[in-house]
Order: sequence, then C-alpha cells, then structure tokens
Amino acid sequence: MKIIFLGTNGWYDTATGNTICILIRANEFDIVLDAGIGLHKLDNYIVNQDEKPVYLFLSHLHLDHVYGLHTLVKFHFSRGMTICIPPGTKSALNLLVNEPYTVPLAGLPYPVKILELPEEGGRLPFKTEAKALVHKSVTFGYRIAADGFIVSYCPDTGYCANAVSLSRQADLAITECAYKSGQSNESWPHLNPEEAARIAKEAKAARLAMVHFAASTHPALSDRRESENAARRVFPNTIAALDGMEIDF
Repeated sequence: MKIIFLGTNGWYDTATGNTICILIRANEFDIVLDAGIGLHKLDNYIVNQDEKPVYLFLSHLHLDHVYGLHTLVKFHFSRGMTICIPPGTKSALNLLVNEPYTVPLAGLPYPVKILELPEEGGRLPFKTEAKALVHKSVTFGYRIAADGFIVSYCPDTGYCANAVSLSRQADLAITECAYKSGQSNESWPHLNPEEAARIAKEAKAARLAMVHFAASTHPALSDRRESENAARRVFPNTIAALDGMEIDF
C-alpha cells in the first residue's frame, strides 16, 4: 500500500499546495480521500486507468473538498468509480456535479455509482467505518482497512470521540490541522496541532499525518513545520504532510 498526498491545503490553493486530496494505492483498488483540486493529479499516479476500480470518499460538500470534481471528465477509469458520501447528501452532490456547472456524473466516460455511508458500506469490497465528525455542516470521517493496514481520515472537525474511535490503533491516522497552536473557534470547529496529536495519542495510532492546513493560518511551509513541532510534543510520530509526499507500507 502507498499513500500519496495530492493536495494538503484547506480553503484555497496557494504556493504551499492544492486543496485536499489523498490517494491510497492498494493492491486491488485505488481509494481517494476528498476531491479538492489536488484530484487533477490522479493520472500522474494511476497511469493504467484500466487496472483497478476507484473509490472516492467525500467527507462533506464544502467547496474546498469537492471543487476538483469538475476534473473527473479527464479520466478514463474503465472499471468505474464509486463515490462514497455522508448520508443525505446525494441530491446535493448530483446538483453540484451537473449542468450548468460541469459535466454531469452520468456524462462521464466511465460508470459512476454513489453510496451513502454508513448504511451502504456493506457494498464495498473492503472494510470501512464511517462516523459523524464535529463541523459546521454534515461531515463524516472514515476508517479503511486494506492490504492488512488501517488508515483513518478525519478532516474538518473539532476534537471528538468519533475521531478517536475511527483512529483506534490505525497504522496511519490522517487528521486536519486548520488552526495553529492554541487557536480554536467553537462556531467553526477545526483542529489545532495539539488536538490532532491528542486524537492520535488517545487512539494509540502508529503514525499521524496532518493535512488540510488552512491557507490563511499556514501561508508558508514554515508554518507547517511549526505546527508539526507542536504536535510532536504530544505525539512524537507526527508529520505535516506536503503535496507529493508519499508513505509506503
């Protein structure tokens, strides 16, 4: 298994990176976490697009997590794509990925299915858990088991028990880190580095990768290093992810 960070920014693109998108290359399928503009890089890594089915997990429909969807038409996944979404969001997704905004899902050059999780999770060929996180709109995190490894993904959330549960003994916990050390806002829940590290520590995860660095709070890569150092004081095995970074299992 290989984890490739295609986009690690939150809110908008800057010189530090594209908005959030992560590729998990497993033996029998490719799994994509969120569809920020980093999604357009998929064909840099999935060169043989006939090889595997693709599963795209959307945490929620805030634009920085979905505005890469308009690039789906450039791909040719002959084995199709399954888009996994939080419950109750199918109609909103179909409205967004449709005329006059972009090519409709039904018009893409490959078949697309939509599954609402957790109810339809049993239709996936790998074990997945989906739990609600704490954010301004309906947002779900995911726990995915593939190739004998567990990866958790908790974007756009305040600290919560479900984030810890999803990350329990994960080989890699991926959390957001929109805020800098000590920052918080109850009306707009996100994590700072200490809270991200607290989730990984309480979950007894093996490693933590922080992503979704808000463009306004982390305008330079030095800001990410600062947050990485702050997180490591709580959970030493932490990295601040960068676009193009890869993790091998």
